[in-house]
Formats: sequence, C-alpha cells, structure tokens
Amino acid sequence: MADIITLSDPRVAATAVAECGEPLVDLRDGGRLRLDHRQADDDGDYARLRAGALERLRRAQRLLPAGVRFLVVEGYRPPDLQRRYFEQYAATLRRAHPQAPPDRIRELASAYISPPEVAPHVSGGAVDLTLCDADGRELELGTEVNATPEESGGACRTRAAGLTAEARGNRAVLGRALSAAGFVNYPTEWWHWSYGDRYWALLTRAPAARYGPAGPSRSPSPSTG
Repeated sequence: MADIITLSDPRVAATAVAECGEPLVDLRDGGRLRLDHRQADDDGDYARLRAGALERLRRAQRLLPAGVRFLVVEGYRPPDLQRRYFEQYAATLRRAHPQAPPDRIRELASAYISPPEVAPHVSGGAVDLTLCDADGRELELGTEVNATPEESGGACRTRAAGLTAEARGNRAVLGRALSAAGFVNYPTEWWHWSYGDRYWALLTRAPAARYGPAGPSRSPSPSTG
C-alpha cells in the first residue's frame, strides 16, 4: 500500500479540525436520494450526513447520466460501532498474520475499516454508496459494497486491475460526479467517499477539517487538533 495514503497514516491524525457546527441531517427527508437498507440500524444513523455533505451529494447526483442514480448504503456511523468494526477486523487479521507487529495489523486493518479516532464515517462527512438504475437495480461495479480485500481479491480498490469494462466505466461515472462535487475517495474502497473530514482535508490540502466527530446526540463534538 505504499502508493496509497491509508487512514492509519500519522498525517491523518495530525490534521487539525475546525469544527463548523453543521448538523447531521436525514437523507430520507425530501426523498431525492435512494437508500439501501443493508446497513440500516434502529436509530436511523446510517441515513444521516452533515448538511454540507448532503448538499454536495445531491449536487453530484445531478451530474450522473440520465437513468442513473446513487444508491446510498451508509452515512454516519456512531463511534462505538466504528470501534467494534475495527477491532473485529483487526482480530481477524491477527489470526491470519500472527507474526505481524501491532502497527502492521493497524495498517492492514485501516485499508478496510478506519481507525475509530480518525474515521470519516464518525464525522458524518463520509458516505458508502453505489450506482443503480431508475428502478433501483444495482449497476456492475466489480464487487459488492463493503467487500473485504480478502473476499474480493483486492478488487475493492478503486483502481484495481482485472475489472470488466462495464465495472471500470461505472466506477469512472461514480468518481467523476463525486469528485466534481468536492468529495474524495478512499482508494482501497471504491464505494467510500467523504467531504469535510480529516482525510479529505489532508488530500485537498485544506488548512483544517470542517468536521470532527459527530456524537450520538446528533450534534457535532467540540473542535479537536
């Protein structure tokens, strides 16, 4: 992963946060975005994003070709859930690589699940999504959303080799629209895009992230460095 900045990179954690105070808002209000329910939770957290990220997501959808829409799988993720996902995947990797030191396990795990303290989903600025047609049928993008590197043979990487022309084309459509609206991609996961978080700030060279952790109270946490 030498060519990829992962979320375990110390530069991500070192990125300053100037919390802008935007609220988490519900994507289901207004009905302009189609939501998938595979990551649905009882509190509806999966269907929330920061207001500014949602505005940009709607802008990106208007840039898609006729007959193509986003299918949103997950937005905000509470810190406790993020921590549980990370620890479970790290434990799986430790069993697979018993000789690997902790830093290596952390790096490997962060290619699929963000470390909790810098996780874009916890900020409310990240969204996992794919493409679908007007009837909600998913388009071919090479893997399932949330496919692990092990399950997909590495095809979860945005620029993975060996994809079909259809999958490559659909990933390009997805990327052009979201990039034009100000999102950045996490290159180990073609479906993961974010705006306003630390990873976004690092890649775009913004002076600070706009979004710190958005707590379970649905309101942003105070600014952190």
